[in-house]
Amino acid sequence: MVRHFYHRFFCADDRANTYDVPPSLLSLLKVLDFGITVIFLIEITIRFIGEPNKKRFFNNFWNVFDTLIVVVSLIPIQDSEMAVLGRLVRIFRVLRMVSIIPELRLLINSLVKALPQLSYVMLLMFIIFYIYAAVGSTFFASINPVLWGDISISMLTLFRVMTFESWTSVMYETMDAYPFSWIYFLTFIFFTAFAFLNMVIGIVVNVLEQERQKIAEEESQEQNEPTMAELKQELVEIKQLLQQQAESAKAAK
Repeated sequence: MVRHFYHRFFCADDRANTYDVPPSLLSLLKVLDFGITVIFLIEITIRFIGEPNKKRFFNNFWNVFDTLIVVVSLIPIQDSEMAVLGRLVRIFRVLRMVSIIPELRLLINSLVKALPQLSYVMLLMFIIFYIYAAVGSTFFASINPVLWGDISISMLTLFRVMTFESWTSVMYETMDAYPFSWIYFLTFIFFTAFAFLNMVIGIVVNVLEQERQKIAEEESQEQNEPTMAELKQELVEIKQLLQQQAESAKAAK
């Protein structure tokens, strides 16, 4: 039955099209698909050949990512039960733009390197969610069991409040029984939507600036230009030399 369902809805025409397209356009898309795959293959091959140390080629995350995209593109998917899955995986070839555009690579690298710091923020946010959900389910379950029936449902309701999705209707409903429940909602919004959001933005911006500075230093080293640290060290040495000359001049007098 499962196999019949699969063939009925996914493999009936052995295609996974979003829109009905004319045959001529479909043929053109196949040609473009083949051409893009060939270009990707040639490009990754040239990069691999041009790498002096072949063993270090796959130490770079972006080289692994690009190679994976190319390998997925080369997998034959025609006349296969995995055709739909193969086509869905090939959709991710659009992510190839990330490795081509330097600014996008910088953003992805910054987000990945910010994850360890963001994990602590997420943990603290979960603790706040849990505390407020426990309080909400305790006091508001009798008012609306659909929204506050237990802690898990309360956490979903609080997520709705955090995203400002009709949160005032939830607050006004509780205020009918607890007039001061607005304090509960406003403090929760302050902690999550404002404080934690700014913390996340601050961490990402800080890591992004560090990545920009790292790239600038690498470019300076390639161009044999002094880095900021080297310039600071030279300034310190110049100041020390001037102080020694001044002390020598005083001693001579």
